Amino acid sequence: MRHTVKDHGAAVVGQGQLRRSVGVFGLTMISLGSIIGSGWLLGAYKAATHAGPASLLSWLLATVILGVLALIHAELGAAYPVAGGTARFPAFAFGRLAGFTAGWAAWLQAVTLAPIEVEASLTYLDNIGWAHRHLHLLNQHDATLTTHGLLLGTALMALFTVINLVGVKFLAESNSVAVVWKVAIPLLTIVVLLALSFHPGNFGAGGGFFAKGPQGVFAALPAGVVFAAQGFEQCMQFGGEARNPQKDISRAILTAMAISAVVYILLEVAFIGSLNPADLVHGWDKPMAKGSFGPYATLAGAAGAGWLVSILYADALISPAGTGLVYMGTASRLSYAQGHAGDLPKGLSRLTRRGIPVWAVILAFVVGEIAFLPFPSWQSLVGLITSATAIMYAFAPVSLTALRRRDPQRPRPYRVRHGHLVAPIGFVAANLVIYWGGFDTTWKLEVGIGAGLVLFALTQVLRKESLPISKGDWRGFAWVPVWLAAAVVLGYLGNYDSGGFRAGGGELAVLPNLVDLLVVAAVNLAIYFWAITLPLPTQEVHALVAKDETAPADTLDPPVSVTT
Repeated sequence: MRHTVKDHGAAVVGQGQLRRSVGVFGLTMISLGSIIGSGWLLGAYKAATHAGPASLLSWLLATVILGVLALIHAELGAAYPVAGGTARFPAFAFGRLAGFTAGWAAWLQAVTLAPIEVEASLTYLDNIGWAHRHLHLLNQHDATLTTHGLLLGTALMALFTVINLVGVKFLAESNSVAVVWKVAIPLLTIVVLLALSFHPGNFGAGGGFFAKGPQGVFAALPAGVVFAAQGFEQCMQFGGEARNPQKDISRAILTAMAISAVVYILLEVAFIGSLNPADLVHGWDKPMAKGSFGPYATLAGAAGAGWLVSILYADALISPAGTGLVYMGTASRLSYAQGHAGDLPKGLSRLTRRGIPVWAVILAFVVGEIAFLPFPSWQSLVGLITSATAIMYAFAPVSLTALRRRDPQRPRPYRVRHGHLVAPIGFVAANLVIYWGGFDTTWKLEVGIGAGLVLFALTQVLRKESLPISKGDWRGFAWVPVWLAAAVVLGYLGNYDSGGFRAGGGELAVLPNLVDLLVVAAVNLAIYFWAITLPLPTQEVHALVAKDETAPADTLDPPVSVTT
């Protein structure tokens, strides 16, 4: 007869279900490993070119924005611990169409991040003399991957795939080892640079603290700051595999956010303080005479710490690769959740008897391989991923308020204080990040979201057991296209593009500086208060949540009973 048994302290819920085997340490490491990737190696440099010394404020502002959103996600993740949570929360609140849109935006950024992190690893590796001479990983004219680079990148992606197929417990354990390294090396870099090469005068050099103006603080956010600091929600995508999700998910999110915020702010201080003052005489457009790729290695070499340079180049391979590993797992959980909900082909929801969404993992590998084709550079894709993440994040505040209203009796082990104020602030904050990313980024991203909705429609037509789209689904979705259209229009009228503040403007650049921020806030507050009037009826919310929590997934392998 079948029982639930304990396997090394982890509950093994009947065959064909995700296994709850990851504890709070593993969840924290998943989020922290997602936050600290290739972004830490370039984030400070990119922020300084956009904001000068005031880039410190960019990191503080990003901490506040993401901190608010992290609190919201902490409550949702603890209350609804299901796989692919960022896609499922909007689905619980507003129905399948809204849930799919949120999940598709999350999947776009997750499935693209794994190959981008691999490409970042290979690009750093190519900067090492012996690798550049013998491996020939990059084409020199456009920095795209050569045949050798594609082969090595494919090998790394295949390794990520194997680790994800082995099981989530092994994924969490192998990632935890990498994260210890990934946190230790930035801290070591901070200590060495502050001790050997620190010039306090740099914080007033090159035109002063606000050398790029206050608007530079905002322009730095989508240029690499938010990209570097985002990722706290990744442990939630594994909510269906958390050992004690009601307590551990919120703890993991908040712990990872606190650690990463301290590390990133100190890294910016160390970076600015360690620059050669002579390189700042003419401003912050090029704060380093050389070594714009791999800036910390350049600064360590100038400070006489050659040993640290070698460690940094090793970390430049390990840190991005570790983040890529986690994001492949995240992408597979998101597509698994969408397949399980009937929004994407059913095969994506099939699990092996070990509880692994094998076809979802393989899809992440295949799409990652496609992403290796000669797309724009790592730097140019940062803004696109940042905006996709912000769209994903923006669904959480409206979902929080809607679910509090429709599911008030739900146990909430972690509850955001003053949620009625925090939620609209979080929604506005996420939309400001989208606005700062610029018009050219926003419209391209929304074309990708539109393509996802076409795929959703085709799935419903072709899938034999497709579920009907209810009136509640359409009603709950009504605000989403209006919101996305407003983001494009505001970008078109505004002052930012992917190059920064008025590097070309949205297109018209007719909104006065700072007034534009008030307009963005006002428009999105109106959309927020409209959206929270459109959630599904209470009974439908309860039915959707119960289905995700109790319904067994499809299996690829025949069920195997555990007998005692």
